[in-house]
Amino acid sequence: GGKDRRSGLILTIPLCLEQTSMDELSVTLDYLLSIPSEKCKARGFTVIVDGRKSQWNVVKTVVLMLQNVVPAEVSLVCVVKPDEFWDKKVTHFCFWKEKDRLGFEVILVSANKLTRYIEPCQLTEDFGGTLTYDHMDWLNKRLVFEKFTKESTSLLDELALINNGSDKGTQEKERSVDLNFLPSVDPETVLQTGHELLSELQQRRFNGSDGGVSWSPMDDELLAQPQVMKLLDSLREQYTRYQEVCRQRSKRTQLEEIQQKVMQVVNWLEGPGSEQLRTQWGIGDSIRASQALQQKHEEIESQHSEWFAVYVELNQQIAALLNAGDEEDLVELKALQQQLSDVCYRQASQLEFRQNLLQAALEFHSVAQDLSQQLDGLLGMLCVDVAPADGASIQQTLKLLEEKLKSVDLGLQGLREKGQSLLDQISNQASWAYGKDVTIENKENVDHIQGVMEDMQLRKQRCEDMVDVRRLKMLQMVQLFKCEEDAAQAVEWLSELLDALLKTHIRLGDDAQETKVLLEKHRKFVDVAQSTYDYGRQLLQATVVLCQSLRCTSRSSGDTLPRLNRVWKQFTLTSEERVQRLETAVTFHSSAEKILQECPEQPEAFNEMEQFDEIEAVGKSLLDRLTVPVVYPDGSEQYFGSPSDMASAAEHIREKMKLVSLKKQQLRQPEVTTPES
Repeated sequence: GGKDRRSGLILTIPLCLEQTSMDELSVTLDYLLSIPSEKCKARGFTVIVDGRKSQWNVVKTVVLMLQNVVPAEVSLVCVVKPDEFWDKKVTHFCFWKEKDRLGFEVILVSANKLTRYIEPCQLTEDFGGTLTYDHMDWLNKRLVFEKFTKESTSLLDELALINNGSDKGTQEKERSVDLNFLPSVDPETVLQTGHELLSELQQRRFNGSDGGVSWSPMDDELLAQPQVMKLLDSLREQYTRYQEVCRQRSKRTQLEEIQQKVMQVVNWLEGPGSEQLRTQWGIGDSIRASQALQQKHEEIESQHSEWFAVYVELNQQIAALLNAGDEEDLVELKALQQQLSDVCYRQASQLEFRQNLLQAALEFHSVAQDLSQQLDGLLGMLCVDVAPADGASIQQTLKLLEEKLKSVDLGLQGLREKGQSLLDQISNQASWAYGKDVTIENKENVDHIQGVMEDMQLRKQRCEDMVDVRRLKMLQMVQLFKCEEDAAQAVEWLSELLDALLKTHIRLGDDAQETKVLLEKHRKFVDVAQSTYDYGRQLLQATVVLCQSLRCTSRSSGDTLPRLNRVWKQFTLTSEERVQRLETAVTFHSSAEKILQECPEQPEAFNEMEQFDEIEAVGKSLLDRLTVPVVYPDGSEQYFGSPSDMASAAEHIREKMKLVSLKKQQLRQPEVTTPES
């Protein structure tokens, strides 16, 4: 860092006691002389050869070597000699003799007299100067600089190759970038090293060394601070371009990866995925078959879901690139996104359509199975012969039959609705068939659906016809039971009339007029019984006709009719007895009243006493009838009323017979008194 009075650089060569290699020294000098700029070299060098610790031959060899290494640049060579060591005469003569040949002046000088030629401030402490110099520090900085220069120069070449390669054609660019895409050293590390080196140089220049003395202005040239700055500027420029190239390359690589993945998704969906759907066109012919197709479809959906997940991820990546992408990539990215979305949405729509179709087919077959079971149940009910216990059970069975038929109607209506909905969906299947002719497959599905509906319609029609026949038969059975019940009721009513006749129709009247009224009421009573009997007979005749129509044997035909005839016979006998008693009572009361009402002054009316005898005979006959029971054909007997009732009626007749007897005696007394007088 020191300078001579001509502002030339000072080169110090310290020699030691050990053997000095001239080759190494020559290389070192060449290196040191390569450091200064040409401007500095033009001012020449002052070389200080420190031979205080070396031999004269070595010093002489070094001086002669300077002629070959730096002959033009060396202006003065100062050989620092040891005190009282060399022969002054020999050394002086030698250098003086070689002066013209060497091309520079060589002087021998002691260390303390070196300041005669060089300012003390330009000499280090070793030569009695004040110049601060740390050789190891300079050497370390120089090594750092050399390393930085080498790495930065190599890095600049690599970066230039990469950056320039990015501007060439596509194929050449791809080739060059692929071969040298990554630099041999880290640009960030080299830049950091350069900045640290530059910072150290600048700090030592403005702040001085550790000793506080500032370096001379030649430090910049010696340590090449401008070179560091220039290299840093070039590195920053190339590295910035390199980062942009990397960014573009990364973006291009990401875009290519996205393109590749998009094409993988599209190719699979339009290839194997679509082929899977092409092979799945049937709807099944039963619930189990439809469920098997649904399970197969779920497996297909599971495979598609994996690709749909890739689609979602790719869509997010494309969206991120669109938000941060360049204008030149927007069109391509949007085209990729649109292509991917179109294929995925179309495939998802086809999967959903297929799932809906299979679900509709499953519902159709479920309704068809339920309807078939209902028809089987209805048919089974119709095939069982009706054997109800009474009309109420028939009505309940008929109601159940009507409910089942109504349920079948609703089931068939639901089947038609499901079938029509399924047919509508099948008709739309051609819209996503990828150009495949699905007419044949659809025709099989349509024929199956229509066949199921027609079969159910025919089965339902057959059941309706059977229901009509069964309904008519059951209505006839209801009518039969009704007739039998009404006929039994007629028998009960006739029995009640007979019971009433025996228990309540016991009075014979107090006079002829009252007896006639009772007789008239009895005839009306008999007319009611006759109507009841005739009604029962008609009902039983109707049961016979219904039994013939139903081809069955009525329980009442052999039971109710004999009972009706038996009760009617008993009623007839009892009624006839009642009529005879009332008619006899009318005759008795009429004759008795006629006799009792005639005046005694008319004895000619009683000329014949037979009238009194006749009345007595009628009265006795009536009294006898009151004590006699009614005898039925089966040998059973029934009395009118209770014994007390009969005794009361008989008492009344006896009283009237007494009146008639008194009347007879009164009429006989005049006949007796007339002869005596």
